Amino acid sequence: MTRKNTHASADNRKGENRMGTVNLRAVVLEMLLIMEQEQQYANRVLKATLDKYDYLAMQDKAFMKRLFEGCIERRLQLDYVINCFAKTKTSKMKPVILEVLRMGTYQILYMDAIPDSAACDESVKLIIKRGFSGLKGFVNGVLRTIAREKMSIVWPDEKKDPVYAMSVRYSMPEWIVSLFIKERGMDRTGQMLAAFLQEQPVTVRMDENLSGSRAEQLLQEVRDAGIRIEAHPCLSYAYRVKNLSGLHRLPGFSEGLFQVQDVSSMLVSEIAGIKAGMTVIDVCAAPGGKSLHAACKLNKTGLVSARDLTPEKTELIRQNVERSGYHNIEILEQDARVLRTEDVERADIVYVDAPCSGLGIMGKKCDIRYHMSEEQMQEITALQREILKTAVRYVRPGGILIYSTCTIHRAENEEQVRFIEELGFKQEKILEALPAQAAGIFAEELQDDRNSGCLQLLPGVHETDGFFMAKLRRTN
Repeated sequence: MTRKNTHASADNRKGENRMGTVNLRAVVLEMLLIMEQEQQYANRVLKATLDKYDYLAMQDKAFMKRLFEGCIERRLQLDYVINCFAKTKTSKMKPVILEVLRMGTYQILYMDAIPDSAACDESVKLIIKRGFSGLKGFVNGVLRTIAREKMSIVWPDEKKDPVYAMSVRYSMPEWIVSLFIKERGMDRTGQMLAAFLQEQPVTVRMDENLSGSRAEQLLQEVRDAGIRIEAHPCLSYAYRVKNLSGLHRLPGFSEGLFQVQDVSSMLVSEIAGIKAGMTVIDVCAAPGGKSLHAACKLNKTGLVSARDLTPEKTELIRQNVERSGYHNIEILEQDARVLRTEDVERADIVYVDAPCSGLGIMGKKCDIRYHMSEEQMQEITALQREILKTAVRYVRPGGILIYSTCTIHRAENEEQVRFIEELGFKQEKILEALPAQAAGIFAEELQDDRNSGCLQLLPGVHETDGFFMAKLRRTN
């Protein structure tokens, strides 16, 4: 098992504030129950909670975030361990009991700064507070046994059943493990699954149009605020930030000088070949990262038309646009499957960042693995084709279509590129469109002339999310 050390005191990390005492573990328990019982996405539950408790110390919020996300991303493994030592199996447990046991087990196995005795005692207190005093002996007994036997847990045999063994080891549903092995092989699958469990740093894009002196001044302001910032090896304007307790605390963020965006997403506007005065249509734009990057590349010339399906999504784009200061962007509420006739053959470049299974970003959105299914993936690929049939009509003759997803699934990626080619497009070489440092990193992946217009990025292999992009030029 790979441990993630989390800074936490030996007690229950109570946060003292003017409103009284906050039991951090009780808050995390409530978050886990809300996510499960109300079928809410983990990132939304986490954001709402951190916003509510923004007054807490940074280490208290970090503790809640780590325990909450850890219990989700390690859920299958935690349940395996609990089932090794509990007479009542997890499938038969009451939700409160199960979540408390998961929390206690996670602290025992992965949070070295917390004594095992504290993890057990505080779990019992949670059970009592929730009105299950009759089960305190059961919870205490299971957790203390796990604490005592944790170094001698018998894990599934990788030789006898490698899929099940990897499923438990990396806490990944077996059907996803099987899919990755089929498409990427055993070794590469292990690399990717391990990467999903590593700490995911926040990556930001600095406005490329800042002068060199202003960029250096901004970086110093970030460091002076106690935030660790380091250059990403792929792009000169990409940075990783750590020790950040909220984006609003990042100097320059409120002025639009930084945008949160993974390097994989930044590469889309690099390979597009954007030139001053062009028209770019982004048909699935929310929250607006690629549209803003395109506007930055245009440097106040041309037009970016950023669209998405709902008012909630277009509002996200609008908020980011207003903060950025770039006004060469129009925002439209538009179903990407429905043709907007006035835009036929209007665009020099069309972005189709299609809805997808999200299997490439499970390190950042840890609950995707539980929400997605093979049946849903089939529905998604059909939706992608509907969108593509419409989007290709916006590309002028000789113009460019950029197709991208945040998944590692060939049916959503390479097979969709074949479909686009059937609609009158051909792959355009990506390598020569990349900046030198990125070209050096990805040269090996782009040597195959048959697929020189496609780039599949893999977690654990590249220092990015799992992401796919393809560049195609309209030929007919």
